[in-house]
Amino acid sequence: MTERANNQLFDAYFTARDMREVFCDQGRVQAMLDFEAALARAEARVGLIPQTAVAPIEAACQAGLYDFSALGEAIATAGNSAIPLVKALGKQIAGNHAEAERYVHLGATSQDVMDSGLVLQLRKALELIESDLAQLGAILAAQAKRYAATPLAGRTWLQHATPVTLGMKIAGWLGAVTRSRQRLQELKPRLLVLQFGGASGTLAALGDQALPIAQALAEELQLALPEQPWHTQRDRLVEFGAVLGLIAGSLGKFGRDISLLMQTEAGEAFEPAAPGKGGSSTMPHKRNPVGAAVLIGAATRVPGLLSTLFSAMPQEHERSLGLWHAEWETLPEICCLVSGSLKQALLVAEGLEVDAERMARNLDLTQGLVLAEAVSIVLAQKVGRDTAHHLLEQCCKRAVAEHRHLRAVLGDEPQVTAQLSDAELDRLLDPAHYLGQAQTWVERALADHFALTA
Repeated sequence: MTERANNQLFDAYFTARDMREVFCDQGRVQAMLDFEAALARAEARVGLIPQTAVAPIEAACQAGLYDFSALGEAIATAGNSAIPLVKALGKQIAGNHAEAERYVHLGATSQDVMDSGLVLQLRKALELIESDLAQLGAILAAQAKRYAATPLAGRTWLQHATPVTLGMKIAGWLGAVTRSRQRLQELKPRLLVLQFGGASGTLAALGDQALPIAQALAEELQLALPEQPWHTQRDRLVEFGAVLGLIAGSLGKFGRDISLLMQTEAGEAFEPAAPGKGGSSTMPHKRNPVGAAVLIGAATRVPGLLSTLFSAMPQEHERSLGLWHAEWETLPEICCLVSGSLKQALLVAEGLEVDAERMARNLDLTQGLVLAEAVSIVLAQKVGRDTAHHLLEQCCKRAVAEHRHLRAVLGDEPQVTAQLSDAELDRLLDPAHYLGQAQTWVERALADHFALTA
């Protein structure tokens, strides 16, 4: 058997091994063979084929019996993977049980084999993704609770804004994970369905036994029987791809935040350290956010792949030319990218290193300016909004020009001290006293997470 060329250099970085196993050649072929074995069992249950034909067909439905290189070469001529596989399956069966060979693939079409096989693969992929998302949610929930009261600078337009908490930021990541888990649960009944329509979707070759066989086949594969075959109605697959795109984007947001917090100028939170992780080929001091890079990379790549799925939706009549073909590697690649992103997200979330002291120092980089709003809001209730806003604006400009802390400038301003005591100013300029509903947002995100987990 000739070894086919492969590309594995980046797989360990961008793809989870268990997901690659789902969508490797072995996984693809076995899923299609599982369809063929189930079809034989279903047709025997209904009485269309003899029960004696089932065992020989099942015995031949083992992917290890087939030459993937030869199948690959044949696909280039056949136009899809099912045609050469069914031929090879027939030859395999005929060598041991000539009569059983007559009943292979009876009433099915190539797309039935490929689409139902794909759904079987997607079911496994969905289980892996759901498991990782649940684990990630649990980790983020614990981290959000742990850092619920840890202040750091909020940042808008990449500039310091008012204070937030690290727990609130993590709760934002957690909320996105929770919603993605909900979406996956909601789409399962639409995605995990049988594809079985025969030549043009009518199952005419099976006559009056068509519907009973379809029902039996769905039961054998533990899939739902849809209202009709969906050969050129691809919304089910595209919906799944779209949700994966949302997951990739949400994880990309997580990665982007981590990478920014790791910047030298911030230095507030870090990916976990490990020997050889995040180093440079020339700069010994570097600690690069290599996990975040995968999250951001997947979030960048998946939308382009998803656009292919959307572009392939307007398929012609009862069987598509080219548009269907454009899907074959696209959705599996999205699954693989999301799986790799999830694995890296788990590592980052679990081992997150936090420098709360650096967060506190960074909060004071502007010497109290980030809390100008807090003073302005209270002062406005005493002297009016416009007056208070203008007064604080002037004090802020003076603090910057004189390189002084805003607290000192406010303490020298008679219009301020006439309204606010030293104790009030001290409290207003303390970040811990201007965190608003940050704690509440954490609690609500945790409640949603635990409600889904229960």
